[in-house]
Amino acid sequence: MLTLYHRPRSRSSRFLWLLEELGEPYEIKLVTIRASDGSGALDPNNPHPHGKVPVIVHDGVTVFESAAICAYLTDAFPKNAIGPKIGDAMRGPYLSWLAYYAGVLEPAFVSKFMKVEVPRGTAGWVNVEEAMEFVDKALGQRSFIAGDKFSAADILYSSSFALFASSPIMPKTKNVDAYVKCCTARPAFAKAQARENG
Repeated sequence: MLTLYHRPRSRSSRFLWLLEELGEPYEIKLVTIRASDGSGALDPNNPHPHGKVPVIVHDGVTVFESAAICAYLTDAFPKNAIGPKIGDAMRGPYLSWLAYYAGVLEPAFVSKFMKVEVPRGTAGWVNVEEAMEFVDKALGQRSFIAGDKFSAADILYSSSFALFASSPIMPKTKNVDAYVKCCTARPAFAKAQARENG
């Protein structure tokens, strides 16, 4: 059994999309989390060590953190080829983009949102403008973030870019806009939205 611990309209929403892309049966367990406005609370039914989402449990194995969940699920369920298999030449770029999302892009967005200047030379990430320049250049050279084939990495990136589309936090580019439209036009995205509330 595969279970997603989920709070609607949160980072776990993108994993509804990934699970729909994988085409495997899964269940959703709704949990509460602490929100930035001070509402919410830790949920004793949530196996995440800090009470956050996303977290999955698959046959007794608990996996948390978005990049790790992407790598785990695409390895565990390779049928629909949503992630390159071990030995595939695209595996390196795929893993690099998953790690870049977690280690560089998301911290860059959080830093800008919190109005915290990124310390040059000491932080493991860069500011949003520098990160997005790199992403935009990559998307100008290929159809998807890690190559010419849609992957779970695209779910991480395009879902975040869609979230920030109307925010001054994210620089706007034609490449990123076209990329988000392409990714979110997939049927699995619509199916995931229909399951957003469980």
